[in-house]
Amino acid sequence: MSTDDEAQAYVGAAFRESTAMLLVIGLDWHVVVANPAMVRATGWSERELRSRPFWELYIVPEQRDQARADVTRFLAEGRAEATEGDWVDRHGRRRRVSLQMDLLHGPDGAPTALSVVGVDVTEQRRREAALRRRAETDSLTGLANRGALFETLEVELAAGSGRGVALFFCDLDGLKQANDRYGHHAGDTVLVEVARRLRAATGDDDLVSRFGGDEFVVVVPGLPEHEVTATARRLEAAVARPVVVAPTAAVDVGVSIGTAMGVAGADPDDVVRAADRGMYRVKTARRTRGPRTVR
Repeated sequence: MSTDDEAQAYVGAAFRESTAMLLVIGLDWHVVVANPAMVRATGWSERELRSRPFWELYIVPEQRDQARADVTRFLAEGRAEATEGDWVDRHGRRRRVSLQMDLLHGPDGAPTALSVVGVDVTEQRRREAALRRRAETDSLTGLANRGALFETLEVELAAGSGRGVALFFCDLDGLKQANDRYGHHAGDTVLVEVARRLRAATGDDDLVSRFGGDEFVVVVPGLPEHEVTATARRLEAAVARPVVVAPTAAVDVGVSIGTAMGVAGADPDDVVRAADRGMYRVKTARRTRGPRTVR
């Protein structure tokens, strides 16, 4: 076997045996050739893959228009690029795929087809997402932690694009007594239950975070200022009920809430500090005038 024949044999073997999904898409949007890994991943035979435009076969429905537009742009600009997208097999199972696309050219230099190398990164992305969640989540309550809170505030308060927020700084009353009388397990039970109550009292777009210790911060994007006091009252009412910490024991829990409005362009630290100061004013006022919310 000549060196050229040997090289071609290796190329063919690499195409057949690669675990990456390899295919070539022609100018008519149809798959020209696909390797066995592509057939296994999609559940479509090579003949079936060639029978319809590529986006109808393995691109998830909500990304089909974008995929077609991307390929059109690649062909028009004479270049392709690395990207990532969601593919679906013939049975509806989805996977995340990292893609390297390159244009193939004829003797005259004009594009003739698009080569695609796809690598299944579904599990890798799941692991990365789990690590991000772990890094951004309070391990006891499952709420966002302080780092995630400030990341959210940076987005919501971004100059020119942020929506602005109403921020509620919540400090629990009664946690120390629970710890002292029933032990730290009881205190943990209180924190977990308060976290559940705050989540139940807020919307899907709101962020509930554990700031540290017995402090929680609730971020409500786009809340009108005239609704801040009523929202604080609702959060206070949601928290201020006894928490069962043992079969025959319950502890009274209260909360002091300070609020602040953060407009687009505001500094996240300044908004949190303003709400924190408001919370301390509430605590002072409660000692002599009963519970109320102070800004």
